[in-house]
Amino acid sequence: MKFITHNNLLAWLGKLKEERTLIAPQDVGKGHIHYRPVSDMDAITFDYTRPDMSAKEFLFPQTERLMRIEKRGDEVTLHDYFLEEKQVIFGLRPCDAHGFLAFDALFLEQDPPDAYYARRREMTTLVGLSCPEMWENCFCGSVGGGPDDPSHVDVLLTALGDGYAVQVTTPKGEALLASANVQEKPDLALPEIPQNDPIPILPTGEWPALFDNQYWARLGERCLSCKLCTYVCPACRCFDLRDEEVLSGAGLVIHDRMRVWDACTAPNYRTIAGGHNSRAVKGQRIRNRYYCKFYYYPEDFGPLGCVGCGRCIEACPVNIDIAEMLVAVSDMSQGQEVSA
Repeated sequence: MKFITHNNLLAWLGKLKEERTLIAPQDVGKGHIHYRPVSDMDAITFDYTRPDMSAKEFLFPQTERLMRIEKRGDEVTLHDYFLEEKQVIFGLRPCDAHGFLAFDALFLEQDPPDAYYARRREMTTLVGLSCPEMWENCFCGSVGGGPDDPSHVDVLLTALGDGYAVQVTTPKGEALLASANVQEKPDLALPEIPQNDPIPILPTGEWPALFDNQYWARLGERCLSCKLCTYVCPACRCFDLRDEEVLSGAGLVIHDRMRVWDACTAPNYRTIAGGHNSRAVKGQRIRNRYYCKFYYYPEDFGPLGCVGCGRCIEACPVNIDIAEMLVAVSDMSQGQEVSA
């Protein structure tokens, strides 16, 4: 175990900022905390719960230009756009780092891997900061995480006295920490962080039997299809590809291929050529969202599609609660009647 004082931490972050893009939690106004690139070291905040948005946009941008396609006559030229500068995401809550597990399973571990995501993953080092407590609506412990889980970061800091305990978990983290002034403290004891009451997670094999339950239609009656739950989720990764014309004329046509966030709760998400929509009803779409997280995705790729951060609960304007849903499906699997 290592230890770094707060002043030495600030000095280290200042060095990192000069060498690469430093991303850290910042107050963007009225107490709203977002991960943002750091231009002023004084803007970094250390006293926060969880940022309003996860940090997924720095590995999976909301709008990402993938390539430029130039066509002159019969000649076609492609130019790829990859992240050129290394970046460090500092102050990452463990649940946000856990979310990248779902991205890795799809974009890195399939053949072929996604070259654009792989490049961003390679160029990014994750420095986590343990949660000092579990806040309302958090249930990370129920989905395999925890407020001080070091599993998905390169370095994890835990506030302790006038500084931070430092856990290094990867060679990338060891290399990054080489420029920091840390002390060796082998006998350092980490604080115990109490967890919230566990939420039941239904085994994947029991979800198919609940597919036709009227609960999903009743839940869908409340949904506004606003997509907020998808955008704030650290593990949601639906996207659309679009070609945007940049130039056309004089025998030259240029398009940019863009990848943009999409959401399975959007009304037209499953609309295909000819106008058919296989999920035209809101209840079908919200059922698909939850089945994706707890049945389809773990069956196909391994990890759950939920990290228990609770952001979707707080963001939903009609109070649809994923934790209440998990309790309901657990009750439904035992033959109990539930309401939505």
